[in-house]
Amino acid sequence: MSPGETQQFIRVAAFTGSKDAAPMFRVRQYIPRLLSQGIQITEFLARFGSWPPLNKAIRPLWLAATVATRVPAVARSHKYDLTLLQREMVSTLLTLERFTARPRILDVDDAVWVQRRAAKNFPLLAKMCDGVVCGNDFLAENVRQWNTNILILPTAVDTDRFIPLESKATQNSKRIIGWTGVLSNLPYLYEIEKALDVVLRKYDDVVLRVVSGMRPNFRLIDNARVEYIPWSIENDAQTIREMSIGLMPIPDSLWGRGKCSYKMLLYMSCGLPVVVSPVGMNNEVLALGKAGFPAQTESDWVDALSWLLDNPDAAANMGKDGRRIIEENYSLSVLSPKLANYLKKFVT
Repeated sequence: MSPGETQQFIRVAAFTGSKDAAPMFRVRQYIPRLLSQGIQITEFLARFGSWPPLNKAIRPLWLAATVATRVPAVARSHKYDLTLLQREMVSTLLTLERFTARPRILDVDDAVWVQRRAAKNFPLLAKMCDGVVCGNDFLAENVRQWNTNILILPTAVDTDRFIPLESKATQNSKRIIGWTGVLSNLPYLYEIEKALDVVLRKYDDVVLRVVSGMRPNFRLIDNARVEYIPWSIENDAQTIREMSIGLMPIPDSLWGRGKCSYKMLLYMSCGLPVVVSPVGMNNEVLALGKAGFPAQTESDWVDALSWLLDNPDAAANMGKDGRRIIEENYSLSVLSPKLANYLKKFVT
């Protein structure tokens, strides 16, 4: 670019649901990276969020307010070169998406069509978009029946922020088996409670850390052995870095197979060995090296966790291999150019 010449950016109107994790990792963290590649993203957040409140009595009022507050941004989208929809504007429903400017790109990181209300609406949404960004192969295989212009883009990890701790010696010698996730995923952790209880009874110096939006309610595990930390964008990296082992149990279901393994990727980026359900994308990640163990049965979980706790040097090596896998395959620096090139082909 010659002196005095103004760079022409591709301007993207990105509609996201809230300030929580999904928009952060699927859209927001890309903004500075894509700016350097000629793409300027303006994020339009849902003022009241895209997920209905738990109180069903106020849902009609919430829905009306949520849709109404979206109208100005929908109108503004026609001043942009491209519209990016991070899932639906209102969970499982179709509302104002069809009124946004085209070209229109949909980003999807869950098998949302398996939900009852979304079974009809999601296919319509995919069809009205010019392209779809899918978080893994399973999602792409299913979405392809409604839209064939697909980019498979795993949820990227900021490897400058999610980094291994140089030393965990400051943890008072306690070892931390950890899980991080949204409230709706806590039942997956409860499914392996028996195995976790066995391990915690076996190792006095081990605690279970749960990082989520609500304190877990275990039936077997002694509360004194549970370390609950409320999740936030400000503490998410540090709470993982302090862990010794990362957990990702998920069900072998259509919903589980659609998961993008993101907590697994975050653990690995922080140098943690992982124990995960061998479902969907988890299997793909495990196949890239020796970063941890798959576990299906209660004894699988007990044996894998016990082995890692009994073999700390080997566990540390698994953590190093996990970090390598993330740097080579799932880092922002690797995935940002792929997203940039995909978006550019719709306007250039």
